[in-house]
Amino acid sequence: MEFKLKHKDGIARVCEITTAHSIFETPIFMPVGTVGAVKSLDANDLKNELDAKIILANTYHMYLRPGLEVIRNFKGLHGFTQFDRSFLTDSGGFQAFSLSKNSKHFSEGIEFKSHIDGSKHLFTPKSVLDIQYTFKSDIMMILDDLVALPATKERIKISVNRTILWAKEAIEYHKKMQNENIGLDQNIFGIIQGGTDYEERKRCALALNEMEFDGLAIGGLSVGEENALMYETVENLNPFLDENRPRYLMGVGTPEDLVENVARGVDMFDCVMPTRNARNGTFFTSFGKFNIKKAEFINDHDPIDKTCQCYTCCNFSRAYLNHLFKAKELTFFRLASLHNLHYYLDLVKQMREAIKKNKFEQFKKDFYSKRLNNAI
Repeated sequence: MEFKLKHKDGIARVCEITTAHSIFETPIFMPVGTVGAVKSLDANDLKNELDAKIILANTYHMYLRPGLEVIRNFKGLHGFTQFDRSFLTDSGGFQAFSLSKNSKHFSEGIEFKSHIDGSKHLFTPKSVLDIQYTFKSDIMMILDDLVALPATKERIKISVNRTILWAKEAIEYHKKMQNENIGLDQNIFGIIQGGTDYEERKRCALALNEMEFDGLAIGGLSVGEENALMYETVENLNPFLDENRPRYLMGVGTPEDLVENVARGVDMFDCVMPTRNARNGTFFTSFGKFNIKKAEFINDHDPIDKTCQCYTCCNFSRAYLNHLFKAKELTFFRLASLHNLHYYLDLVKQMREAIKKNKFEQFKKDFYSKRLNNAI
């Protein structure tokens, strides 16, 4: 990976990341393709309609189905999915959290029962990298110990201890494998845990900052805490992070979360929100969000957002989308997902341009001003 810090406006920054499969500037939003597909979209949609440079897939889900042998036969995720740009793969730590009834944490790793057939599996810092070597993902996330919030100080301390221990094991193993010509084009990110505890976050960040990770992620947020606490936690981490590596805030979030955390120095984001909300009929727009199922849209000739240039807004009316949603037409999922992802990708593009012009604060004021007017 090549990483260049190109411009700063306060703490907000524009960086350039080069992987084996694509070059992109940050701030960047990564559409979530958990099982190798962004729901209702294909690789052509992602490339030709959205111009997505990097997407996310999940190690836990792809390991269970279709399995390593299938993906190996296609020489990795790029060949299997036909998305030939960058992939980031999450390690499965979040699934251990979200499927906690089926998982147990041990000092050596996480044991879980498959949600598909009940079979038992053990993820370790080494095994999750071995899986991701098969995937040939451009950015590999290490195994970490994620806890729900609020949590006791004792549990957070255990989480940080495990995360640091597993991070050391992961980076040492990755360097060893690269010396054996495995994973040479792949990059590895550490994950900072610690809940909203200042001292534990600092301890974890300082420890991981000393390791040879290609980038650092902030994990364990947007898991039950208030937004203000999330923003404070991210802001407090800034002094303890190497500015010459990308910073990735995992699983976050709303458009407001993206704007607030770019202001706090974050480079990379992912979240299921734009596609999940799309399937439920909720659209993100320059003036806020609204749900298309309301009766007021039955005869509405306007697009979702008059300022939007996505495929859906350029071709279809709110009335048609209202009809598709109520008729439970599958076409709705694609059109809605295209719009919401376009909105997110355009939002980070606007932030990049504002930072380059030293106008990020003005952008932020305008962003909130449009929402106050809320002119549907």
